[in-house]
Amino acid sequence: MVIEAGNILLIGSILLLLSVIAGKTTNKLGVPTLIFFLIIGVLAGSEGIGGIQFNDPGIAQLIGITALNYILFSGGLDTNWQSIRPVLWRGLSLSTLGVFFTALTVGAFVHFAFGFTLPEGLLLGAIVSSTDAAAVFSILRHKGVGLKGYLRPVLELESGSNDPMAYFLTIALTAVVASGGADLSDIIPTFFLQFILGGTIGYGMGKFNVWIINNINLIADGLYPVLTLGLAMFTYAITDYAGGNGFLAIYLCAVIMGNSNMVHRRSLIKFYDGQAWLMQIILFLTLGLLVFPSSIIPLIGPGLLISAFLIFIARPVGVFISLIFFRSNIRSKLFISWVGLRGSVPIVFATYPLLAGIPKAELIFNLVFFISVTSVLLQGTTLSYVAKLLHVAVPATRKRRIGLDFEFHDHIKTELIEFVLKNGSGVIGKRIVELAIPSTVNILAIKRGDIYIVPRGPTRLQENDILTVLAEDKNSLELLKKVLKIDL
Repeated sequence: MVIEAGNILLIGSILLLLSVIAGKTTNKLGVPTLIFFLIIGVLAGSEGIGGIQFNDPGIAQLIGITALNYILFSGGLDTNWQSIRPVLWRGLSLSTLGVFFTALTVGAFVHFAFGFTLPEGLLLGAIVSSTDAAAVFSILRHKGVGLKGYLRPVLELESGSNDPMAYFLTIALTAVVASGGADLSDIIPTFFLQFILGGTIGYGMGKFNVWIINNINLIADGLYPVLTLGLAMFTYAITDYAGGNGFLAIYLCAVIMGNSNMVHRRSLIKFYDGQAWLMQIILFLTLGLLVFPSSIIPLIGPGLLISAFLIFIARPVGVFISLIFFRSNIRSKLFISWVGLRGSVPIVFATYPLLAGIPKAELIFNLVFFISVTSVLLQGTTLSYVAKLLHVAVPATRKRRIGLDFEFHDHIKTELIEFVLKNGSGVIGKRIVELAIPSTVNILAIKRGDIYIVPRGPTRLQENDILTVLAEDKNSLELLKKVLKIDL
């Protein structure tokens, strides 16, 4: 079957529905849902029952880069700065040094064991060096397993920030292999240039985006996700055009936006969470269509050896070296090592050698696909068991959502109070988004005269408003009193 304009919606809708249904019914096995999206893509491909003819790495890469931008932006919006700040350097070390030493170890092994040149081996190692912790957390939540101490924020930060390093290594080593030589005098300055520009532009655009969203006052709430999408894609594109690391820029931009007082912040986080799921489904379906199973089967032997080496040696080497200067017990390091699932990112990065036309490009792509699948199947199905075996698991605190625009997280709110805003409060006429309301406080409702208003970021407070407030404890009420400049 050939995808044409007349049947693309029919084929696309069927694949999406099959993916969601398969993920719902098979997630009980403990395997990340996204792996089944990939399998459906393979089954729908030219060598599967669907017979869809697709063999265009360029289109696959375009879809992949677009999808990764959505996924990184959504992940950044939902990242809690307060939880990752204490483990910032630990997470950044994992996402830079950890990625580098994982790539280096895999590259050396492939070079000596399978006759790849050293640059070709390092290229393969770079492609498979990043992790997909989104799949990890979906399993942990489904199994009801939480993690002790700093493990969850460290893994969250690593998953969002290790793609830029893997991307840089992949691009640099692809150029080295294509040109037939390495010039460190070019690679090292490029590394610093990309990350400095990516960090600077990402931070600046994050602050600018918050300001423009808070002050533009659009005529319809539905336009805010559109505006946000335009700003996010512009952040990636302008950074990439300037020679910086676009993945770092868009992730950092989203982290700043998600942790700032911004109108419609919670609704935007929910919206882009759904968009990220859609993009992940489309991405995995596309990559599945691009794969030819007949090319994978002959590589089962080498693929298993490389995958086993990556899981049991290279990933632990990267983790232990990158955490050598941080106080961590062996059990925590071993669990972080096991949480090295390879997802869609390595398969997307494997399209760069294909488009560059290097000699072993197809071999590298097929090996990366096999390694990613086996990594998810082995580590994904055993993740909760390993967490309990290493005694790093605790009962997960489930998030409970209610109808208003706020959420109960790990903290239980115990103080409920109503108060009236008098003229001397100092916040009359200000919007809620302009106030530094503590995260441990929720304004449930505002009574204005005879009507009740659901409080949102753009809502302006008026004299004699009656606010119903739910707070975690009395200390939270004291903080709120200082913000509103009133006596409760």
